[in-house]
Amino acid sequence: MNSKEIQRRIKGVKNTKQITKAMEMVAASKMRKACERVLATKSYARLAWEMLNNLSGRVNPELHPLLKERKIKKIGVILITSDRGLCGAMNTQVIQKAIKTVEKQEKSKVEFISVGKKGRDFIKKYYKIFAEFIGLENVSKITEIAPIVKIVIEDYKKEIYDKIFLIYTDFISTLKQEPIVKQLLPLVVQSDVNQQSSVKNWDSAFSPKFEPTPDEVLEELLPRLLEIQIYQALLESNASEHCARMVAMKNATDAAKDLIDNLTMTFNQVRQANITQEIAEISTGAAFAVS
Repeated sequence: MNSKEIQRRIKGVKNTKQITKAMEMVAASKMRKACERVLATKSYARLAWEMLNNLSGRVNPELHPLLKERKIKKIGVILITSDRGLCGAMNTQVIQKAIKTVEKQEKSKVEFISVGKKGRDFIKKYYKIFAEFIGLENVSKITEIAPIVKIVIEDYKKEIYDKIFLIYTDFISTLKQEPIVKQLLPLVVQSDVNQQSSVKNWDSAFSPKFEPTPDEVLEELLPRLLEIQIYQALLESNASEHCARMVAMKNATDAAKDLIDNLTMTFNQVRQANITQEIAEISTGAAFAVS
């Protein structure tokens, strides 16, 4: 490799470094806003899910179409990924989690509701996609996910699906995000193993009273609380995406810097060797001229 080729490579890597640095700064800016949104609603969504679990244990599930368990004929999966790449292994991990969740089921029994292009592009090769949504990476209002909630509730009531899962990436910290599987419907009384519960046992802490009745309260609240869970999952996924992209671009920028340093050292060595060779040739020529 001659000096000109090395210089061209250094220039190309510097251009790449500028791009990755700019993308890192953009991702960091979006990450701050996304983290503020997700942290503002995280506790509320967790407590709403706990309340939903507790309340469903006080009623007869056979009287509520969204709680009634049925023989599994078809499963619906809401898969949340990003629209864009360059965010490390985030999309790959959540897609693998989704595949593992349904791999024991016949493909004809599984349908996906895809949120995000990356999940859609992969899943459509193997499973049927019933509905797809894109452009929700900057969602800020719960009304923006109303079509998703409508599909989930209406199709479960119509017995199109007998079980519905929500699969997304949970935001834990800037450096840590994990794929999560949550069964939305039918709701089963369980503790959320993925999050710390602040209310371990409602009955031991206090005995809430519901007016007019637990059944009527649940009938009214259930769609709203499911809506909150989907909305929170989308916020978690968006925050995870921006964090993962920021870290990936920072790693790419650091790698480019190291490569530039290595190429610069190689360039200096090649140039030094060329200068040494030229001096040797001049000295040899001068020696022959004297002789």
